[in-house]
Amino acid sequence: MSDQPAFIRKQYEFTANIRDPERNATPADVDETRMAVYRELFFNNVEDFMSSSFPVLRALTSDDRWIAMIRDYFSRHLATTPYFPKMPSEFVDYLQNERETDPDDPPFLLELAHYEWMELVLSLSEEEPDWQTIDRDGDMFEGIPAVSPLAIPLSYKFPVHQISKEKQPTQAGEALTHIVVYRDKNDAVHFLEINSATQRLLQLFGENESMTGKSALETVAKEMQHPDPDVVINGGRTIFSDLYDRDILLGAKII
Repeated sequence: MSDQPAFIRKQYEFTANIRDPERNATPADVDETRMAVYRELFFNNVEDFMSSSFPVLRALTSDDRWIAMIRDYFSRHLATTPYFPKMPSEFVDYLQNERETDPDDPPFLLELAHYEWMELVLSLSEEEPDWQTIDRDGDMFEGIPAVSPLAIPLSYKFPVHQISKEKQPTQAGEALTHIVVYRDKNDAVHFLEINSATQRLLQLFGENESMTGKSALETVAKEMQHPDPDVVINGGRTIFSDLYDRDILLGAKII
């Protein structure tokens, strides 16, 4: 930094002390009392925003451990965005790629944080369906189902949607927990637990945007090695109807 102008060097000193005062001294010509005010203000803003963005994780974490984790994030993580609404994404990235695992961490910590973050992702998403390419009354069985761009299927090792102070699993479930997070026509965000067949259907529609509903159901029945494929195929009509009512499926694509 020696080749930087003096005012830039001073800014680095100032922000380094705010982020990590234990490793970075207060700038020589700045009053320590004033720096303490800045340090508290910045940290408290970040901590408060994280608490509101991850309410379940915060409720399950003791005050000391929570503050220590946020301080570590605040001092170590180099954010790629200055926008507060995108900060939870930075925190999830920190948990996944930078934070050293603590033996006392609950095994579901990362998955729970990701699950809570997804609500904010959908709340802020600017994606919109292209209604000119969708027939709301179209046949989703013979035609190609149109999946909402505001519906995201997720799979977790832990039942993250059930975690609370009273229910904290110590090991992953025998099977994955499948959840679709979606935003409806009233812009309300919801989480829906789905079975593996429904999860696979949504996956197929995402992988092959020209697959009909009937073809997808036939594929699922074959993969399941179901003794009576018609049971899966006929049951799929009910699944389509339910997903349509929830604004996860929007109708059939106009070809």
